[in-house]
Amino acid sequence: MYNLILITNILRILDEKDMTKSELAEKAGVSISFFTDLTNDKANPSLRIIEAVAEALETPLPMLLDSSDMSAADLEALTNRKLKHLPKGFVWKGGVLSEYEAYQVEQWDKKNRAFLLKNKSKK
Repeated sequence: MYNLILITNILRILDEKDMTKSELAEKAGVSISFFTDLTNDKANPSLRIIEAVAEALETPLPMLLDSSDMSAADLEALTNRKLKHLPKGFVWKGGVLSEYEAYQVEQWDKKNRAFLLKNKSKK
């Protein structure tokens, strides 16, 4: 599953940066044949290679493995299984935020996690 998420994110970022696979392979220091195998889900990259790809894309490494921008249906299709859902009214989202916005989101996250934990223990 994570290979497919990784590949999807790499291809999306390549498109956003108007960069070719061969440019990324060269910049990341991996062969184009390995990169082609990777994007065709025929290779398993090491963490070192994923880190090199993230640096070449000028993207934080965790963003390459972030699935929060995908719909539940897309993730279910990638994993071939139903996803564990949050309670009604709660969603998981990721994004690029200013420091102030990130602070606010962090505070909301703490509050909601405490609420969910409290309600889970009541069951």
